[in-house]
Amino acid sequence: MAIADALSRNEDGIATALGILAQRFGERFSTSAAVREHHGHTTTWITNQPPDGVVFVHSTEEVAEVVRVCAEHHVPIIPFGTGSSLEGHLNAPAGGVSIDLSSMNRILAVHPEDLDCVVEPGVTRKQLNEHLRDTGLFFPIDPGADASLGGMASTRASGTNAVRYGTMKDNVLNLTAVMPDGAIVRTAQRAKKTSAGYDLTRLLVGAEGTLGVITELTLRLQGIPEAISAGVCSFPDVESACNTVIATIQSGIPMARIELLDTLQMRACNAYSKLDYPEAPTLFLEFHGTTAGVKEQAELFGDIAEEFGGGNFSWTTRQEDRARLWQARHDAYWAAISLRPGTKAFATDACVPLSRLADCVRGTMDDIAELGLIAPIVGHVGDGNFHVSALIDMDDPAELDKAQQLSARISARAIGMDGTCTGEHGIGQGKRAYLEQELGPALDVMRAVKRAIDPQNIMNPGKIIRL
Repeated sequence: MAIADALSRNEDGIATALGILAQRFGERFSTSAAVREHHGHTTTWITNQPPDGVVFVHSTEEVAEVVRVCAEHHVPIIPFGTGSSLEGHLNAPAGGVSIDLSSMNRILAVHPEDLDCVVEPGVTRKQLNEHLRDTGLFFPIDPGADASLGGMASTRASGTNAVRYGTMKDNVLNLTAVMPDGAIVRTAQRAKKTSAGYDLTRLLVGAEGTLGVITELTLRLQGIPEAISAGVCSFPDVESACNTVIATIQSGIPMARIELLDTLQMRACNAYSKLDYPEAPTLFLEFHGTTAGVKEQAELFGDIAEEFGGGNFSWTTRQEDRARLWQARHDAYWAAISLRPGTKAFATDACVPLSRLADCVRGTMDDIAELGLIAPIVGHVGDGNFHVSALIDMDDPAELDKAQQLSARISARAIGMDGTCTGEHGIGQGKRAYLEQELGPALDVMRAVKRAIDPQNIMNPGKIIRL
């Protein structure tokens, strides 16, 4: 399904810009249908709207050169990392040029004594952590997909470790970005804190490429814990699992990860990842600290879970067991799709204050049953965030309508609970209407910022807000 918008194509400007970029970049510029479609939106339900051309850049200066050409001829620009975003961020509703940053994948510096590193935007999280392995440090943000760090910053990603280590907004110290006029700016220095002027770093983190193109990042790093243990605990119902999460967080147990999988998702994961856990609402957990500390944390959690009817709680410090457990969690999306072959996942998420989590999840489950959908639920429930993947025949308008109804209900319920329509997927094209419900007049301030920085509206137009 296409997302309607008032954007119009600048045919003459696009044709001129494509000719200039083809001559300048040669084989690193493509207008082939396959390449262009790959750089449009290919994940989940939104119809692919490919750009008119794709440039594979190697440096900040090349990005600036592309942006200046596009700015001169009023041509839209869409940054591209790995293509794993979920809300139509990569689509080109008014055509334009996709800037592929995947070849900008150098790790420029690691400062172990300062617990930070400097990377180009095409570096992926797995690539960075592999590079850091021998330093005793790691980068904790883990959205599941092996996303690019530039893309993770652009969508303000988080993931399974966010309950302890925060999200991308908490772990980016500064950025280098190319602005809509081709100017290159650095948003801050490498100091861990600053009171110097507007926080341009956080303005660009989560801007989804609508204000500039990120070309370099300085990231916070963490020390690899002395000991790590992972656990699994099943519950009689989702409410019991959610109430256990609330009690655990309120008790001050420093959880590193605490993930909820409902009964249907556990059935899918057991089949897909060859597990043998009970098919019941389940928490996957991880504890970081000293050897004695993680043992104490696991035992304290076990006591709390028992109070809420949790059973079959087991935990392990064996690396291979932990890796198998978290790989199954990261494969939950593919496991869900396997429940109904031939369908695609209409993925959505929401986030609420922790005290409202059980109510929001239960209401969502009631909606799924009422609409007659197959829609597993998983969640980073330590911070009130959960995800729903409705399995839809995209060629069936009635099914697609039901999935859209479900997404609307989830968003409205979360907003009504003083939560948000998206904890980490972002707005893109898919959730703009819900953002209007959530923030109201604040969107006028966002529009003012967008118009001031990008008066031509060439930076990823049609995303986040309607101008």
